[in-house]
Amino acid sequence: MNDAAATTTVEAEPDWQRLHPATLALAVVELGPRSLQFLPAVAALGFTGNWVWIVPAIGAFLLISLAAAWFQWLRFRFVVGDGEVVIESGVFSRQHRTIPFDRIQDVSIEQGLVSRALGIAKVGFETGAGGKENDASLDAIALDAAQALRTTIRAHRSSAVAAPAAAPDSPEAAGPADDRLLFAMGPGRLLIAGLFNFSLAALAVVGAGMQFFDNLLPFDFNIFNPMDWIDIAEDYGLDQWLLAHRWIAAVGGIVSLLLIGFASGIVTMVFANWAFRLTREPRALRRTRGLTTRTDVAVPVKRVQAAILVTGWLRQRFGWHELRLQSLASDGEKERDHQVVPFGKLGEVDPVLAEVAIARPDADTAWQHSHRIIALGGLVGALGATTGGLVAVSLGQPLGWFGPLAGLLIAAGSLVGARFHRWTDMGDQVAIRRGLWTPKMTLLPHASVQSIDLKTDFILRPLGLATLVFGVPGGSSLASHEIPAIPIETARSLRDRILAARARR
Repeated sequence: MNDAAATTTVEAEPDWQRLHPATLALAVVELGPRSLQFLPAVAALGFTGNWVWIVPAIGAFLLISLAAAWFQWLRFRFVVGDGEVVIESGVFSRQHRTIPFDRIQDVSIEQGLVSRALGIAKVGFETGAGGKENDASLDAIALDAAQALRTTIRAHRSSAVAAPAAAPDSPEAAGPADDRLLFAMGPGRLLIAGLFNFSLAALAVVGAGMQFFDNLLPFDFNIFNPMDWIDIAEDYGLDQWLLAHRWIAAVGGIVSLLLIGFASGIVTMVFANWAFRLTREPRALRRTRGLTTRTDVAVPVKRVQAAILVTGWLRQRFGWHELRLQSLASDGEKERDHQVVPFGKLGEVDPVLAEVAIARPDADTAWQHSHRIIALGGLVGALGATTGGLVAVSLGQPLGWFGPLAGLLIAAGSLVGARFHRWTDMGDQVAIRRGLWTPKMTLLPHASVQSIDLKTDFILRPLGLATLVFGVPGGSSLASHEIPAIPIETARSLRDRILAARARR
């Protein structure tokens, strides 16, 4: 009897697993950023003249950090059961966490540069509880084990939704299916996208860097200064010719600016979206991308609230657009709007929209315009700039003439931009368009709207106008949705239709 009981106890003991030993290697890499917190102590030792203690202090810091990482690894264990993941962690205070498969919305896989070299990955479990991005995570397990864990949970979730109550021909009732590729980006597409991703911010970074390292460089050269190009030409005996053709130096400076802007755009796009793939799974859209940090996240189809189609003034002329999905789930990158098509044609965007049951308006759709009163704020700003500039001129400052010039540009931009505030009701969703230089179209299903605010004020009320503000869960500031300055009766009618659709949901 005792032997049988002992055998039963041994069989019931969970098969605990530990994180990959490479976790310790990751801890060594993380010492770089953490050491910044130690720099003030090292500086204090130097200022007080205790130089002899700097090396021992650094050694003690490294030893204590590695020992702490080893103890954390030793005290962390997990087990994957038939229907749950159990995690135990903590050095001094133990924490036992049980996560049922049914509560897991998605399993995200992330690999940094070091993790990819070591063949390991970070696995995050998202349940949507407590407003956290991930309720739990396994910082370092073998990549094949991470993929197997994701497959296990996905199969469990798919079999759970394939209940007898489901329609026989529904995707959920059909069980797991092969992933379908919806969109991908190769090196050629990344290069084109990078050219359209021209970044002026990089110019400021390069300029600041050159200013910072100016005293460390063995030469004094500023690529933005045409005179430095003349100095270079002097070394080759071209200074007289270049002085006679000063525009060549100006062209050199402009070319330098363009090269830096285009190069930074290409580098940013390549690092962020290398090997971009968007696939359709039974319950979600899965996106994988990244060069140094490889991310693998999913957007549950049922949690998509709205679609946001973004482009630019120049990109739109060539037919390029970016598609983001506003979702209740995070994307593992501290964004609430999932970028599912970073750079694609409308013919590539439409199939992705169809997967989340959202459609773009037809070419012959009748759009309604907001009232031109929305340009009032820009006109007030233009008046302020003009007044300030004229005051400066009256005080003897010639540069004050830039004020009226800026005011004229602001006023023109406001009046022209007001023409691009348009909207239309498509029956089961609202489409909102706005923007001149960066046009944006929001596709908002009626059923996704949680609340609608009808706002008016002392300016809109006499004109019989109101602004509709839609409360939609999830999303970032990019996804704040409103229709400004429309007739109040139209606003009330639209509000009633959307609330009725919400009630039928």
